[in-house]
Amino acid sequence: MDVSEYIGAVSDEGERFARAAEAGSLAVEIPPCPGWTMRDLVRHLGFIHLWAAENVTHPIDDWADVDDLPDLTAHWPELATAWPDDADLVAWYRRTNANLVRVLESAPPDLECFAFLPAPTPLTMWSRRQASEIAIHRFDAEVAHGVVSQFDEAFAADMLDELLAGFAPRPGKVAVDDTRTIHVHASDVDEHWHLTFEPHGITTCRMVGDADLTVRATAAELYLAFWNRTADTTLGLDGDAGLMDTWRQTCRVRWG
Repeated sequence: MDVSEYIGAVSDEGERFARAAEAGSLAVEIPPCPGWTMRDLVRHLGFIHLWAAENVTHPIDDWADVDDLPDLTAHWPELATAWPDDADLVAWYRRTNANLVRVLESAPPDLECFAFLPAPTPLTMWSRRQASEIAIHRFDAEVAHGVVSQFDEAFAADMLDELLAGFAPRPGKVAVDDTRTIHVHASDVDEHWHLTFEPHGITTCRMVGDADLTVRATAAELYLAFWNRTADTTLGLDGDAGLMDTWRQTCRVRWG
């Protein structure tokens, strides 16, 4: 996918998220996000949109260090002065999404700003990251209301790649004593990832090789499972299935 496709996904997934959020009570609990209600999820995603827009429009050497919505007031006074009440919350979310789309669309292709995941350009990274952030939380919002989510196979494979080849290799300790490997095969698009787990971290390549565990499923099933949204029963597992527990213990992406 290219930048324009990612930005299109930010808009489309954002509207799907908004429709899911307004389909019922804002007090409903979000099963994949323990302790959160729909209200918390909408606030979180709108806040993240404003934070991402801040990083793109006012670049510094690191990501913008913010703790709460008012920290973003200087650049987004109409959106960040105070949390909206429940009656306006989803409409506010739509405005934060539209603001993010405008920022990404107007940014120059050679934009120089901080990026924390590998990508051809910083603009690619921010557009892709926001597309996946919305998509996974759109699933969260839909499942809270009993709606069956659908993902385009090419989009799901791209978002899965961001997780496996982008987030997974970031520095961090892994709960293994020696080298262990997982081969991830998205069968519907025939794409492969080979993850090597070592005590000091994870490395990912796209070569096919021997592995302690092979995981096969559609790109969408893998996308949800490796984001710890669905059970392993959605997957075909060949080998040491306990390595999925290692994945879940090691790769937990949280805002903080």
